[in-house]
Amino acid sequence: MNNATDPFVLSVVGHTNTGKTSLLRTLLRDSEFGEVKNASATTRHVEAVQILSEHGQPLLVLHDTPGLEDATGVMNYLHEHTDARFDGVERLHQFLAAVHHQDANLTDDFSQEAKVIRSLLDADVALYVIDAREPVLSKYKDELAILASSGTPVLPVFNFIKGNEQNMHNWREMLSRRALHISSAFDTVAFEFDAEMSLWHHLAILSNHQNIKQLQQERQDIWQRLQETGSLLIADFLINVASFSQKISENDDPAPTLSLMQNSVRQAQTILHDKLLNLYKFYHIQINDQQIDILGQEQDIFDGELLTRYGIRTAGGSAAGMIIGAGIDIATFGASLGLGTAVGGLLGGLLPNTSTIKDKATGVKTLMIDEATLTLLAAQAQNLHYSLRHRGHASLNAITTEHHALPWQTGKLPKSLKKARSLPHYSSLTLGYDEKANLRKTLADELAEVLDEHLAQLS
Repeated sequence: MNNATDPFVLSVVGHTNTGKTSLLRTLLRDSEFGEVKNASATTRHVEAVQILSEHGQPLLVLHDTPGLEDATGVMNYLHEHTDARFDGVERLHQFLAAVHHQDANLTDDFSQEAKVIRSLLDADVALYVIDAREPVLSKYKDELAILASSGTPVLPVFNFIKGNEQNMHNWREMLSRRALHISSAFDTVAFEFDAEMSLWHHLAILSNHQNIKQLQQERQDIWQRLQETGSLLIADFLINVASFSQKISENDDPAPTLSLMQNSVRQAQTILHDKLLNLYKFYHIQINDQQIDILGQEQDIFDGELLTRYGIRTAGGSAAGMIIGAGIDIATFGASLGLGTAVGGLLGGLLPNTSTIKDKATGVKTLMIDEATLTLLAAQAQNLHYSLRHRGHASLNAITTEHHALPWQTGKLPKSLKKARSLPHYSSLTLGYDEKANLRKTLADELAEVLDEHLAQLS
């Protein structure tokens, strides 16, 4: 055991392949820690790693241990070859001495079990990871008997909990008979932040160690900042796209220009995805999502934002314009997001757009990304952000974003996006992605608040 000023030592123990390394990956926010695969005895040694405070102070030392593959054999040795008058810790030390000296009474190689027991005896608390898909078996009861004899407080943690409520009920009954009345449910694949907070809370109850309380508070603060930063990244991307425009002659074929615009937006979307993945420390993860078709449109000189910019007051109205699609169809993807007939109507109708009066007079058209596409880009980015906030770092699968409610209905863009459409000098899609971010900041801050509210609704 350590002093209150020392880092808190947490030993993660359990049967082979219950997800011990997976749990550590999620707690560490490190998808590359250890080795995770669907095979027995993946971890062959005790691996220690620290969790630092925001100021670099070591708060926790986490021990990833091998699986307890033969707890029954350990229990048999303890019963048959250690002194029953000794307490549990003394008998475990006798077992460790026997392994070290290769006692002839040992019926097998218990080097893996010895590593786990040493880590257990050195820990302030042990997390006992339970695969909730598994029924309560005798070998698990033997594991718990070893944990109990160590004198180290134990917090059972259920992994793979979805659809396994009956097994969890049976486990809890068995645990309560062993005076283990507190447990946590923490799925390392389908992550829920509240479940992590519950785990830290239970550890604080068992240990009353100040470092746990500090870590819990820091994690809450960081989680909120991650949400705000992610929303701001998405907002800046959308403002960048909304203000993006290209000018062509009235008689020019718009298709080549639109093709270049489409590529620029898609490259920007890839940059956004990478920024979000890096923000949440998911590296080298594939995103499987249907690619959005990028539509363009000719600007409308009677757009309200542009008229305000030029000091022209009007009650509204729209000049005859045109949707320029370059042979691209978004109806299928739109329907999958619930746009339905709204997208179909937009494809055949007019959208508010902007140009300058001078350009109109001189036969110059300005192409920009249409409102339906902006809405779809926003929805896809929000879906990715939501998925990252509900994904454990043990997940090995590609990210497939589910389609949730749209952040707004097409044709009802937030004011910040509408304003951006009249400010083409805000866009840097044909320059460096982050250039002119300072110009976009005020509008991006406004839009980020809208995205934060929508993300909370998704949760």
